[in-house]
Amino acid sequence: METTNFKRIKHGFFPEIINCEMRVSSPQTFSRHFSSSQVIVEKIDLYGELNGHEGCVNAVEFNFNGDILVSGSDDKHVMLWNWATKTKTLCYASGHLDNIFQARIMPLTDDKRIITSSADGQVNECSMLFSFVLMARMYSSLWIQLSGVPSRVFFLYQVRLGEILENGQVKTRRLGKHQGRVHSLAVEPGSPHIFFSCGEDGLVQHYDLRCGSASKLFHCFSFKETNSPPLNIRLNAIIIDPRNPNYFAIGGSDEYARVYDIRRYRSDGSNVSDEPVNLFCPRHLLHSNHVHITGLAYSKASELLVSYNDELIYLFQKNMGLGPSPLSLESETQLSNEEPQVYAGHRNSRTVKGVSFFGPKDEYVMSGSDCGHIFIWRKKDAKLVRVMVGDRRIVNHLEPHPCMPFLATCGFDKDVKLWAPMAGDAPALPKNLKKITESNRQNREDQSPATLAPDVIMHVVRLQRRQMFGYVERRYSRSDLESDEEDGDEDYMSGIANDITFSEEYPGENFGDCKIS
Repeated sequence: METTNFKRIKHGFFPEIINCEMRVSSPQTFSRHFSSSQVIVEKIDLYGELNGHEGCVNAVEFNFNGDILVSGSDDKHVMLWNWATKTKTLCYASGHLDNIFQARIMPLTDDKRIITSSADGQVNECSMLFSFVLMARMYSSLWIQLSGVPSRVFFLYQVRLGEILENGQVKTRRLGKHQGRVHSLAVEPGSPHIFFSCGEDGLVQHYDLRCGSASKLFHCFSFKETNSPPLNIRLNAIIIDPRNPNYFAIGGSDEYARVYDIRRYRSDGSNVSDEPVNLFCPRHLLHSNHVHITGLAYSKASELLVSYNDELIYLFQKNMGLGPSPLSLESETQLSNEEPQVYAGHRNSRTVKGVSFFGPKDEYVMSGSDCGHIFIWRKKDAKLVRVMVGDRRIVNHLEPHPCMPFLATCGFDKDVKLWAPMAGDAPALPKNLKKITESNRQNREDQSPATLAPDVIMHVVRLQRRQMFGYVERRYSRSDLESDEEDGDEDYMSGIANDITFSEEYPGENFGDCKIS
């Protein structure tokens, strides 16, 4: 077996090695060909684990150079790692009141600014002013507004900016707020100042850290086909086109991936239209009521990758758009004859999963699955080239290294897993692959949409309402709410947290049970 592997690698790379040594091709070209080789992808296996979090890890990201990894967890802490040595270099309490969903390092800031989003609706930013890396705990406030008869609960959360002062304390001020969980942040490529957020309240916000405030761009609503009012779209994903950062895409609780042009919106927030410049959706999912988008990704060539809940993954070329509105599609003849590439075998049902490209030129597509496996497909023909166990239960997020054929993943386990090409005889595809994919397909088909009677729907709504009020009463006492309201927009000072120190505000809180978002 070892001889076979050696012959394959020698046959695939020997001409490249000769060309590189003779300077016929550059080292960069050799590195790119090496990283994109299917032989290398088939050899990817577990390289190590980063342990330190006390809850499910929901967010991982490499910095621009790829030498530092940041992670965020249900334990509400953010950690920085030297992934090559598998050591934690720093940890701080984020100040979020609930699970961290995203943690991103702002580029060109010497890795001293980190933005985070959470299930509590906040978007926090930590700014480190020292020559060495320090972290700080953010502060947040929560209001609960009960309007009239207790039928709805609104959570209004602050978005705050944190700045480390010379005396080691942290001064924070409010930047903006969401009225729901914030699953996704999008940083403008190469910008240390600009990023976007979207939340389950349907709001898209634009941030410029130089002015210290957020601009509310628009609320996303469903396309109105009848006289009934449009529905709010709960947003799960937002991404920026790397080839043209003026364009960004969002996806949420319907079937359409919407693309917008930031140049059409005013920075003063006086925008009234949420009309996109283009839409993307597979033809068979048009006007569907049972699917929604959980993950989006742009390739370096502006291809749009869309992952659907309890459906499949689709790759759209730029010319496959439907235009600004599906209502303008009067017949099938107006639809593009080209169909998107489809990637199947996994299952995306229980959580809000991401989707990613892999390789120096995005030669591969990868996704986690409810079955706990990592799936890697060849982009051009959707052929599965690598399937491996990535979590005991569910793999949620996969983050490719910016330069090398490495990746980091996270899921329901309380660690970050690192993956790299490894020597060994493990098969690229498991022997029970057919059983895995068939089980995922069968489970997906078993979750076919069912029509509920109105009285059943109202009963479910009442139960959810009771659960929400019970949760609020247990977690936030009246005195806590009054103290938050008194704080208003005043600055808050906090010291440095160099390691995990669980908050005294929630003594005995158990982070062992992961929450499904």
